[in-house]
Amino acid sequence: MEQTVEQKLKALYELQTIHTKIDNIRVVRGELPIEVTDLEDEVAGLETRIGKFKDEMDELEDTITARKNNIKESNALIKKYKGQLDNVKNNREFDALSKEVEIQELDIKVSEKKIKEYEFEIKSKEQALEKAKADYEGRIKDLEVKKSELESITSETRKEEDELLAKAEKQEKKIDERLLTAYKRLRNNSKNGLAVVTIDRDSCSGCFNKIPPQRQMDIRQRKKVIVCEHCGRILVDEGFIPETA
Repeated sequence: MEQTVEQKLKALYELQTIHTKIDNIRVVRGELPIEVTDLEDEVAGLETRIGKFKDEMDELEDTITARKNNIKESNALIKKYKGQLDNVKNNREFDALSKEVEIQELDIKVSEKKIKEYEFEIKSKEQALEKAKADYEGRIKDLEVKKSELESITSETRKEEDELLAKAEKQEKKIDERLLTAYKRLRNNSKNGLAVVTIDRDSCSGCFNKIPPQRQMDIRQRKKVIVCEHCGRILVDEGFIPETA
């Protein structure tokens, strides 16, 4: 059986009433879900940063070890070349061995300089790592607190919200697809989620703009779906009482 316009409006207003109750429950949670997500992202970012610092420090330690091994090899070669200098037969051999000693000594100086640079870099990274760890511990504590707050609020309202969501789903089936699509679009475009509003003090209770007397009369007759000329919300008269059973 085809619904009358009044029945359609009543069904829409009842759906709006249910959704408003759901919105109010979610308002109680406030920004907590967003804060929890932001903190989780920050913790993950700090974990990545800490891991990166550790990898970089390990790489620097490996490089220092390699440089120290180079110094040992250079010292061994210097000892070898200096031993050979005692047995040279001509100036050419002497100059060649002396040059090799000089090269190895230069390599040692370069390695020692690099080791100091790497050690300084490690100390800088250690400080940054300690700060990242402290930030991480702080954010973990903040996250635990926020999660606990959210869980407490959610557990208090979960049953009521689930019941209302089920009621909303059931109510949607009473509304024709075209009207329901328009309703959902209006809700999505509205900051307060209101798609169906009443007349309040001769005004639209959604945007508070005045409604002309003739238009108010048309709304009260409930013979056609009328929207606010200013905000586009569906208007019903103040005598509408939703069936919340």
